[in-house]
Amino acid sequence: MSASAIIRLKTWSWRVFRTVMLTGIAYVILYPILLKVSLALRGRADIYDQTIIWFPKHATFDNFLFVIDRMKYWEALLNTVSLSAMAAILQTAACALAGYGFARLKYKGQSILFLLVIFTIIVPPQTIMIPTYLHFRYFDLFGLVELFTGKPGVNLLDTKWPFILTSLTATGLKNGLYIYIFRQFFRSLPNELEEASLVDGAGVFKTFYRVMLPNALPAIVTVVLFSFVWQYNDSFYVSMYLMETKVLSMQLAALPGLLAADAPDHALTSIRLNAGTVLVIIPIVIFYLLLQKQFVESVERSGIVG
Repeated sequence: MSASAIIRLKTWSWRVFRTVMLTGIAYVILYPILLKVSLALRGRADIYDQTIIWFPKHATFDNFLFVIDRMKYWEALLNTVSLSAMAAILQTAACALAGYGFARLKYKGQSILFLLVIFTIIVPPQTIMIPTYLHFRYFDLFGLVELFTGKPGVNLLDTKWPFILTSLTATGLKNGLYIYIFRQFFRSLPNELEEASLVDGAGVFKTFYRVMLPNALPAIVTVVLFSFVWQYNDSFYVSMYLMETKVLSMQLAALPGLLAADAPDHALTSIRLNAGTVLVIIPIVIFYLLLQKQFVESVERSGIVG
C-alpha cells in the first residue's frame, strides 16, 4: 500500500470515528428532550398504547394548551425574561468593572480580595440563606431607616430590588465566576492599550469604558449569556425573594400539584408535566439558536477554555 493510500485511510478512519463519537454524544444529550417532546404530544388514546415509541398516533397540542393555562405561562415567561435580562445587564456591568480592577490595578490586599471572590464560587449559597433572607426582609442601609422612622427596616421581598442590589454589587448568582472570566480576559490584553490611553490624558475609568471594554466583547457576550440562562433557570433565589410574582422555575415546580388536583390519572399528569418542561425549555433553545455563533466564538476567546 502506497504512502498516499495510508494517509487517506487514516484521514477517513478519523472522520468516521469522529462522526460516530459526535453522533453518540449528540444522541445522549438530545434523547431526554426528544423523549419529553414525544410524550407531550401524545393524546389520551396514546397514553397506554405500548406500540408507540417515538411518534404518537393521535398527536395533539392539547397538553400544551392545558399547561399554559395552569402555569399562567405567558405572565410567568414575561416576568422570567425581564428579570433575567435585567440581572444579565447589571451583573455584566458590575463584574466587568470588578474584573478590570483585579486584572489591571495594583493595590494592597488585592490577592486576599480575589481569594474571597473565589470563595463565593466554592461556598454554596445555602450556607448564607438565612442572613441573606433577613437582610432583605429588614433592609436598612447604615441604620438610616430605623433612625428616621423607628422601624426595623424596609421589606424588599417579593420585589426585584434584591436582584437589582445583588447584581449592582456583583454579589448575585454566579458573580464570582463572571468576575474571574473578566479578570482573565483583561489580563490577556496588551499593556500598550492602557499606556497609550494614559498618555492621551485618560484616567482609569475613561480607559476602562473607552479602550478596554470595547475590546472585551467576547467576555461580555459570554457573561451575558451565562447570566441570562442561569437566572432563567434559577429556583433558589427566586423562591427566597419572590412570593407572589410568578416565574417559570417556580411555576414548573408547582405544576405537579396543580395537575394532580385536576386529574387523578398519573399517566396523564406525567404527560402534561413533560409538556410543561418543554414549554420552559423552548425559550432557552430559541435563544441559543439565535446566538450560537456568538456564544461559541466568545467562549473560545474569553479564556475560560484550555
